[in-house]
Amino acid sequence: GLEAGGLDVDFMTVEEAGDLDYFQYDLFCVGFPSYQWSPPGAVTRWLKQNHTRYAREGRVHVNAQTVKGTQALIFCTYSGPHTGIREATPAGEYAGQFFEHLGIPVLGEWYIVGEFHGDEEASTRGCLGDIRGRPTEEDLRRVRERAISLTRRL
Repeated sequence: GLEAGGLDVDFMTVEEAGDLDYFQYDLFCVGFPSYQWSPPGAVTRWLKQNHTRYAREGRVHVNAQTVKGTQALIFCTYSGPHTGIREATPAGEYAGQFFEHLGIPVLGEWYIVGEFHGDEEASTRGCLGDIRGRPTEEDLRRVRERAISLTRRL
């Protein structure tokens, strides 16, 4: 969707991203699944390592003022068998704080239902009902449209 909206996009894992500089991008997107209300360990370690580096550089400030030129977007997949989206929002909000402490505004936290792979009961009997096969083509179409719309606001 971001590419369809006219943006150049680099895709990489957190291992590939390493100590990539957020400030070199107009829009920095971080996506991950929610595991027990948190980003996965690799994502959390990466966010913390970058935060520590930026703190050493003097870029983390109390009541950080909004910087111009860089914005962030968080997207999180979840299955929410017990409490639905409430199982994902803490993960998205947590990740967003790493950007806001640098003055990078978070444009949004997007939450996308995804099948709970490896646990049929969680994918069929949870509070969201039968989520096998999610995200569906329709789910992905909506995310794509949302991304295109976002590019028009940048």
